[in-house]
Amino acid sequence: MAPKCCHFEEGSAVKYVKTDRGLLSFFSQVGSSSMAKLGALASVALLLSGAAVVAEDWPNWRGPLNNGISSEKDIAITWSADKNVLWKTPLPGPAGSTPVVWGNQIFLTTVTESGDLQVLGLSTKDGAVQWVKTVSNSTLTARGDEGNAASPSPVTDGQHVWAFFGDGTLACLTVDGKEVWKFNVQDRYGKFNIQFGMSSTPLLRNGVLYLQLLHGDGDPKTREARVVAMDALTGQEKWAVDRPSDGSDENEHSYASPVFFGEGDETVLVTHGADYTVGHRLTDGSEVWRMSGLNPTAKYDRTLRFVASPVAAGDLLVIPTAKRGPVMGIKPKPGKDLFKTEAHLWQWERTPDVPSPLILDGLVYLCMHDGNLNVLEADTGKEVYFERTQRLRHRASPVYADGHIYLTARDGKVTVVKTGRKFEVVAENEIPESISSSPVISNGTLYLRTFSNLYAIRESSRSPSK
Repeated sequence: MAPKCCHFEEGSAVKYVKTDRGLLSFFSQVGSSSMAKLGALASVALLLSGAAVVAEDWPNWRGPLNNGISSEKDIAITWSADKNVLWKTPLPGPAGSTPVVWGNQIFLTTVTESGDLQVLGLSTKDGAVQWVKTVSNSTLTARGDEGNAASPSPVTDGQHVWAFFGDGTLACLTVDGKEVWKFNVQDRYGKFNIQFGMSSTPLLRNGVLYLQLLHGDGDPKTREARVVAMDALTGQEKWAVDRPSDGSDENEHSYASPVFFGEGDETVLVTHGADYTVGHRLTDGSEVWRMSGLNPTAKYDRTLRFVASPVAAGDLLVIPTAKRGPVMGIKPKPGKDLFKTEAHLWQWERTPDVPSPLILDGLVYLCMHDGNLNVLEADTGKEVYFERTQRLRHRASPVYADGHIYLTARDGKVTVVKTGRKFEVVAENEIPESISSSPVISNGTLYLRTFSNLYAIRESSRSPSK
C-alpha cells in the first residue's frame, strides 16, 4: 500500500519525497501508466523507513492540478516585508504572469523598461538569478498598470519551460535557459485583435501544448478565434480549429485560460470566452459540448469579456463570467448545448470578474474584484456566506494550503481566510508593492511575485528549502 503522503492524479506533476538524503524524485512522466506509478510507489516504500512529506512542484499558474490547491502543510500565514521572508530578489520589470516552480528552480516572465520580453530562471534556495533569456521586444500595455506583454504565465515539465507573451511570441527553452524553438503565433494563426492584449496561459499535457486564441474584430460573421495544439518539443502543429461563436463586439475577446476537464481518455480541453464555454477533444480539437447562457441575449452586454477561468473538481465544472454576469455549475457531457439541460446544475447571480474560482470540500470560493468573498455549496449553488475582506482591487486567483485560502489584493495586502462554512480571517499581511500574479506554493515556501520583487515566504521555524 502506498504511503499516505504519496498522492497521484493523472497528468500530475513530478512529486518529491523528502528523506534524510534529500529529495527523491520517483516519477516525472506526465500521464504515466498505472503500472509505472505502482512500481514507483513500491520503490519509494522500500526506500522510506519512516514518515515522509510530499513536496509539490507548481508547474503552471494554478498549481499541480490546475485548480489553485496545494496539499502541502505548515505554509506561512503571517508575514511582512521583513518577517518570515526567506529571501527576495529584485526583478527587471513588472508583470502579471505567475511564476512556476520545479524542484530547485523557479521560472518567470517579465518585461524590462526598454520592452525586452524575458524568461528568468532562479534558485529556490536563495533567489539567485541563474539565467535570463530575452525572446522578443514589445511595448504593449493594458489599461495603465493592469498588464503588459508578460501577462500569460509560463509552464514547465521540469525539463523545459514554455513561455507565451502578449505580442504572440511563444518560446520553448530548456531549464538552463537554452532556446529549443521559438515563433510568433500571429505569423501562423493571424494577427491578434484584442483590446487589452493576449493573456491566455498555455496548457501542457502528455507532450502537447494547447493554446486558446480568442479574439476578433467584433463582427460575429468573421472568424478570427482559434484553438491550437502543438508538439511541445518541436512547436509543430498537431491541429488547429476555428472556435465559432455568435458573440459580438468586445465579447469576442477573452483573457481567460483553458483548463482540462475529465479523466484519462475522457479528458477534454475547455476553452472559455466569446459568450461560451466549450469542451474540445484532445485528439483533434473537435467540439464535444458547449455551454451557452453566459451572456443572455435578452439583456446582452456587449462588453462582457471573460477574464476569470473555469475550474474543475471531479465531475463538476464551475464557470465564471464577468462584471454583473452569472456563475454556473455544470456536469458536462457530450451535447450541442448544455444550457438548461440536466447537465446545468445551478446558476448564481454574482461572478468574480478576474480571480478564478476555487473548489474545496464541497464549497466554491469566489473572490470578487473588490475583495468580497462569496462561498457557495458546490452541489447546489446555494450561498453559504458573503463577507468583506480587503476592499481593494483583486486580480490574483485564490490559492489553498493546509486549511487556509490566500486572497491577494493589488496593493500587496494578502488576507488569509480559514476554509469552511464559517467566515474567519486568520491573518492580514502586507508587502507594500503592487501584485497581480497569483501566489505560488512549493516545497514549504509561499512565493509572491510583485511588480518589483519575487519574495520567498517561509515560517522561520521551518528548515530552509533544499
